[in-house]
Amino acid sequence: METIISNPIKVNSVKKILKYTFGLLPIITGIDKYFDLLTNWEKYLKPVESFIPFSPHTFMMIVGVIEIIAGILVFSITRVGAYIVALWLLCIVIVLILGMDYDIAARDLVLSISAFCLGELYSFKHKEHKEKRF
Repeated sequence: METIISNPIKVNSVKKILKYTFGLLPIITGIDKYFDLLTNWEKYLKPVESFIPFSPHTFMMIVGVIEIIAGILVFSITRVGAYIVALWLLCIVIVLILGMDYDIAARDLVLSISAFCLGELYSFKHKEHKEKRF
């Protein structure tokens, strides 16, 4: 089945907005794992702290690096990076639910779905729709 996009300019605009959102968001939050300006990230590890083989601080440093790499992937290989960010956010949702942070879990679930949609947008192959001229 062929998909015809009636307004590729709008689609490209949406793709660009989502790409910058899911490229920058993980990079910013990843960097903040080293500074704790947005929040004290370690508090979210309470429900899974006993499963982590090292200190929460060290774990957050590793998480920061992973998030930065995920953001860079969104900018360089958008489709793959978007799916990675979606999965990463889904894992965060699970930890947040275990910690009974339901409001933040709901927000991150919406972000995860949005990142997945970005990956789906980049999986379409656009064909130029040419009008037949007589």
